[in-house]
Amino acid sequence: MKKNDQYTLNKIKKKIIGKHIFGNLYGVKDRILTDSEFLTETVKKATEVGNLHIVEISTKKFDGVHELVGGVSVIAILEESHIALHTWPESYYATIDIYSCGKQSRPKKAFTYIKNKLKPTKIKMFKADRGN
Repeated sequence: MKKNDQYTLNKIKKKIIGKHIFGNLYGVKDRILTDSEFLTETVKKATEVGNLHIVEISTKKFDGVHELVGGVSVIAILEESHIALHTWPESYYATIDIYSCGKQSRPKKAFTYIKNKLKPTKIKMFKADRGN
């Protein structure tokens, strides 16, 4: 590797900033966990709160098993990476995964917004530094 190549590589590495916030929400009302429109709007608003920018968003409402109502997945592809929200109404449970890059992004604020809208009785939140 040439000296200039190493300088360029080091310069690029310094620009990469990865923030990963993810967690589990327990005790969420099943009517919230099955409302695909509400969940989609919640993810959209969370991107604004977290200074994130949607490229594409997809929502899938799943069929339930037996007499149970199915859960919902909302996936937002962001300029900064992604938000994934998955629900299991039969267990009163949801997961949130927010991964972002960029100094201006605020994934924890986006996570907190979603958590507050879903109103769980208990949460577990995790943070990982995905930068270099």
